[in-house]
Amino acid sequence: MRSAEIKRKTGETDVLVKINLDGKGESKINTGCGFLDHMLTLFAKHGKFDLTVKCKGDVDVDFHHTTEDVGIALGLAVKDALKDKKGIVRYGNMILPMDEALILSAIDLSGRGIFVRSFDIKANKVGDFDTELVEEFFQAFSLNCGCNLHVKQLDGTNAHHIIEGAFKSVARSLRTAVSLDKGFEDQIPSTKGVL
Repeated sequence: MRSAEIKRKTGETDVLVKINLDGKGESKINTGCGFLDHMLTLFAKHGKFDLTVKCKGDVDVDFHHTTEDVGIALGLAVKDALKDKKGIVRYGNMILPMDEALILSAIDLSGRGIFVRSFDIKANKVGDFDTELVEEFFQAFSLNCGCNLHVKQLDGTNAHHIIEGAFKSVARSLRTAVSLDKGFEDQIPSTKGVL
């Protein structure tokens, strides 16, 4: 099984992430932020990843450090679980409808952390979650996973739908990218011979 466990402790957060890339979409999530818990549960389900996330953070301040540090730990966990990336498809993409919202995501597990986004979220908050933290999460994830990640909002007005669509779309793209490429299990998907 391709799995990993990451522990990350700072003066602001104490994070544990466990992931099994070849799971069934089961999750145990407790970050102290209900909306982030909801998004990570969806991420696990649609990626078919078994995912445990525990975070004790300075949520009395806000959810910024928790969201960013969970993104960092999740990125590191995916990177660690992939090992040398031998046999993976490497690329994945998804255009995902979420009610009136339409989200495109594309990922390349290239080893280079780049996040490109295009969001037009009108609301500043969903519940008590700052919507700008969505970009912080995916930025932290992509840099620490070492992947090119593009997320574009093609349509949508409801902030909850846009953000949920983004998490689901990225999960589906990542699910494809980490899947094993039948017939190429012993090959690194790069002419460089390394990713």
